[in-house]
Amino acid sequence: MHAVTSNGTPFKFSDAALAEVQGLMKKYPDDRQKSAILRALHIAQEENQGWLSVPAMDHVAEVLSITPIEVYEVASFYSMYNLEPVGRYVLEFCHTGPCAIEGAEQLIEYTKLKLGIGKNQTTADGLFTIKEVECLGACGYAPMMQVGQYYHEHLTEEKIDRFINDCRAGKIDKGTWKMH
Repeated sequence: MHAVTSNGTPFKFSDAALAEVQGLMKKYPDDRQKSAILRALHIAQEENQGWLSVPAMDHVAEVLSITPIEVYEVASFYSMYNLEPVGRYVLEFCHTGPCAIEGAEQLIEYTKLKLGIGKNQTTADGLFTIKEVECLGACGYAPMMQVGQYYHEHLTEEKIDRFINDCRAGKIDKGTWKMH
């Protein structure tokens, strides 16, 4: 049985993704397949347009032979998992200690106003989502945000403007743009 998405189609790992998850599971004792949950959720999120729907999480539970609530607990705990659809560029702003002292809150507000959205919202064109997250471990480079796998450090309004403009102009691929 496969979990069904909101449009009635089943969510199912691709063959390659399923093979990767099953390979991960083999690294753990038979009664510890839950240990593969973090990577399995990343794979499901990648295959589900950047977010974890209930059907996607249910499928992870099915593949790992655990209960859905065990998956929901993990997915809802970590900010790296998106439980709602997100834009092409997820702007994850650190808003704790050092980043806040260096002006992160003002830059978050600036970005919200510039994009016309609030926290955890996505622009109408589907390009941007703003998230506020806990420490991203780059305190010496505050204020900063993470987009994909890249950190964007020593943020300023000008750097945010340039990033947004470059994204809108199609000058960069998702997650590959680096600020200088």
